[in-house]
Amino acid sequence: MRLVPHYRISEAAGLLGVSDDTVRRWVDDGQLASSVDAAGRKVVDGASLARHAQDLAGRAPGPAGDGVGRSARNRFTGLVTRVVADGVMAQVELQCGPFRVVSLMSSEAAEELALEPGSLATAVVKATNVIVETPPARSGARS
Repeated sequence: MRLVPHYRISEAAGLLGVSDDTVRRWVDDGQLASSVDAAGRKVVDGASLARHAQDLAGRAPGPAGDGVGRSARNRFTGLVTRVVADGVMAQVELQCGPFRVVSLMSSEAAEELALEPGSLATAVVKATNVIVETPPARSGARS
């Protein structure tokens, strides 16, 4: 039987893109299940963390609820940090929470969307192949 992993407060905060204090408040408010590990540190239950991440994603800003049906489910809202355009193509970089998303599009499309550093945009990703990686097991991790 495989046990659900637990994450230290700082690890949970990094995964959700929030401060350690925010995670502590969520634990204190009962929004995240926690326990104490063998070293006496407070840890967050991985399943509880995953549910909370989904809840946060459902409340993320963006055009959800605009009545338009979409087959792409992966939406990353963030700030444009860089636009490099040549005559035909443009490379647009967004910082979406802790994630950097890069899009290649026509220079005309970037201009029509008025994309420039500091503007708010949503990257909509439709992938046909997604690779999932897991980190190496941590020392002391239960399996």
